[in-house]
Amino acid sequence: MSENKLSFRALQLANEQRTAYGLRYNDFTRYRKHCANRTHRLRSTLKMTHGKGREFKKLPPLSTDTIKDGNLELLLFESERAWAFSQDLITQSLQPANEDQAGTLRHSATGRFRRAVHWSTQLLSHCQSLYASSHLSAEGLMQITIYTLILNGRFLRYRDSFEDALIQLSVARHLLDELIECAATSRDQALATVFADEIGPEIRYCAHELGRERAYDVDAIAAELSEKHRGEIVEGCDALIQKFRQEGEVAGKGVGKKKLATLMWEGQPVPVRNPELVDVLLRVQEAEAKITQSREPARAEGAGDKGRKGKSGGHGSKKGVAAYDAILLALSDAEEVGRKLVEAQQNSGSSSTSAAGTRDIHFVHAYIVYQLLSRRIQRDLLLVSALLTSHRPQACAKPKKEHVDARLYPAVVKLLDTVIQGLAQMRNLSIVDESPDLAAAVEARLTFTKARKCSYLAHCYVAVKKYAEALSLIQHATIYLRETRSTLSIFSEDPISSASPAYYPLTSSDLDALESVITQDGLTIKNEWFAYNGGSIDADNKTYKKPLFFDIALNYVQLDMDRLLDRAGKASAPPLAPAQAVPAKSRLEEVARPKTPEPQAPAKGGLSSLLEGWWGRK
Repeated sequence: MSENKLSFRALQLANEQRTAYGLRYNDFTRYRKHCANRTHRLRSTLKMTHGKGREFKKLPPLSTDTIKDGNLELLLFESERAWAFSQDLITQSLQPANEDQAGTLRHSATGRFRRAVHWSTQLLSHCQSLYASSHLSAEGLMQITIYTLILNGRFLRYRDSFEDALIQLSVARHLLDELIECAATSRDQALATVFADEIGPEIRYCAHELGRERAYDVDAIAAELSEKHRGEIVEGCDALIQKFRQEGEVAGKGVGKKKLATLMWEGQPVPVRNPELVDVLLRVQEAEAKITQSREPARAEGAGDKGRKGKSGGHGSKKGVAAYDAILLALSDAEEVGRKLVEAQQNSGSSSTSAAGTRDIHFVHAYIVYQLLSRRIQRDLLLVSALLTSHRPQACAKPKKEHVDARLYPAVVKLLDTVIQGLAQMRNLSIVDESPDLAAAVEARLTFTKARKCSYLAHCYVAVKKYAEALSLIQHATIYLRETRSTLSIFSEDPISSASPAYYPLTSSDLDALESVITQDGLTIKNEWFAYNGGSIDADNKTYKKPLFFDIALNYVQLDMDRLLDRAGKASAPPLAPAQAVPAKSRLEEVARPKTPEPQAPAKGGLSSLLEGWWGRK
């Protein structure tokens, strides 16, 4: 029989359709049209039309053996269509433009509401028959029972029958609490929580109209009335609950991955009361588990390569940085879902339906944004570490001037600028502003990151020979570092460093290391500036001339270049091997060498030679 069981979930299907087709913004007209189109498609698919033209064809009655999921969905959408129509008519009757027709609209709304209760009752009778024949699970029957009770209770409240409505809604609330407690997955738990939050204000309103003293205590009222009347309202209620618990124990063994871990903030749980948020937060949880698993082999590899030079740890590598893409994508989707829920609550004009004193959807959205920014900051810091590690110079015996890629420091500055932007957004969150220690910790990291940015930006100006700007940035970095020290001295325990995970650990040793680097950079920049143009702001290197004193002094003082190079920190050139001296010869001792004879012209004969002899030519 288990193979022929129907997988019909009334609450899940109703919640999905309401959320997707208008009821998130209380657009009952759109949802009513969607339900009408859906019923037409289901009738055509199930071949349940009443013939063509004027010929009426009566449909055969449904039996337990022939009924399908589509038949149950058709009855559910008929009920949803009639209920949405009644709510649309009630909304129209409250408008000032329809004041003359308000009575007629309310009368039509009552008829549609009664029709919706009729369809839901018919659906419940079919589901009870399927459950008796083991074609439907206990959870499916409980969901359709809750749906019918909620719809009937709302109809009674609309007719001002507050006592009967309170009983119906209290029994429905008790069954929803059972679904929340024994749900196999976190999504089912959030689904039951949504409907429990919806009927909570209605129970409170009915109790207030009946004059109860503690009308605000919804849980106590639901527990009191459901214990008295659940056996009368729901047939075999205790047996149904016991059967549902047994099925939940069996189903819960294989769905461990679908259970969302409890989200904590300052020692208190963060409520996730929406199925859409559960889906995206489950993906976030899976991505975090992958990052945690990837850290273990990276740490082992880093411990094995500790003695080697030029090896970087697993976190600073490109592979470790790429592991954050999945969790950032999942957190971005979660932030989008949370933002849509907040906008829907603001646009609909309704207040939070959660219990008084609990954290609402605004808090959950701020918590998701905080997690997204923290993971993004952690990823950017790992990128900075990977860049600096990849361009770290190897240790040499001789101290040489460090030559790095010209693109390194601008890239680091850009990443640190992104970190500053994320910390500034985090500082403006409401959950951060409400915690003084956390706000101070974020502020300390903001100023510390600004100090690092100024330090690396100074190197960019040094590369283009702008030493005045570089020294000004070094001074700004010193001021930011001083602010960080004063901020960290406010609280005894750092909430970010002690959190799990610590996305931006900051200790006093980090401040000392950055301060020593800034001091050394400032001294180096001053030396380079003086060697470039004597420390002048306007003078250029080409027009710079050394003082006349040096030219005059070198005419009278023998300069010891070896000692001067040693004091400058440069090794002097090693002395060359002594060559054998060759005695020089004076010009008097030089032997006179005969001149090289010039080439003679060939002998000529005839008249030309006779004439040249007369004129003395040879």
